[in-house]
Amino acid sequence: MKKLNISLSNPTGLHARPAKNFVNLVKDYAAEISVFYNGKKANGKSLISLLTLGAESGANILVEINGEDEETVFATLKECIDKGLLEE
Repeated sequence: MKKLNISLSNPTGLHARPAKNFVNLVKDYAAEISVFYNGKKANGKSLISLLTLGAESGANILVEINGEDEETVFATLKECIDKGLLEE
């Protein structure tokens, strides 16, 4: 299992477009992805689940990745989140 503790630096956090980008990025991987914020847990492959977290810009989230391709998912997600979840 890989764990990624990271701060959301994009302007809107895990809301509509960035959450969609997150899901689109990970949906085809075999690994299970869970996102934790403020005592809540969300399925990283579910847009609705991510939106229920209410994680805003500057929020620190924990992403747990578990599965055969966890190393690839970890690197891909870290890069994407560092780039603001591709939010323009």
